[in-house]
Amino acid sequence: MKAKPHETLLQALKLRFEKNMHRHRGVAWAAVQAKLEGNAAALKSLLRMEETGGEPDVIASDAKAGQFTFCDCAAESPAGRRSLCYDREALDARKENKPAGSAAEMAADMGIALLTEEEYRALQALGEFDLKTSSWISTPADVRALGGSLFCDRRYGRVFVYHNGAQSYYAARGFRGLLRV
Repeated sequence: MKAKPHETLLQALKLRFEKNMHRHRGVAWAAVQAKLEGNAAALKSLLRMEETGGEPDVIASDAKAGQFTFCDCAAESPAGRRSLCYDREALDARKENKPAGSAAEMAADMGIALLTEEEYRALQALGEFDLKTSSWISTPADVRALGGSLFCDRRYGRVFVYHNGAQSYYAARGFRGLLRV
């Protein structure tokens, strides 16, 4: 990563971090920055999260492991990651009107993970997200084996988990990613 994008990204992350201290009480930006500066792969993933509209921020830390967890904290599912079916199998199964790609593949390409249901609910405890959109989440193997996939959103003051065929895609459905550094 060239110096300028690296510096611009770190500045954006720092500003977001300082603006949203409720997401990471007790965590110092200096510790996060030190962890990031030596990790080109993490910076690349965070840049991709930022470029696709995710607004990544620290949402958890593990002092014992010396690890910080970043998550997409944009109010709505990241705009640059919408209109995707769930995974490659679903994409290949579509006969017509194929989307541009799949959530699982894009996440892997970015070096991030789809949120689990538990992680999605933990994110929602930090704010109100996906009030107008929805986000694919990591789907258990038994559900996926039957052709389904899961997504979540927040409506009526509650977090809902739904199912859909993995081949489906919608302009208002994307995915949120998680990165542990």
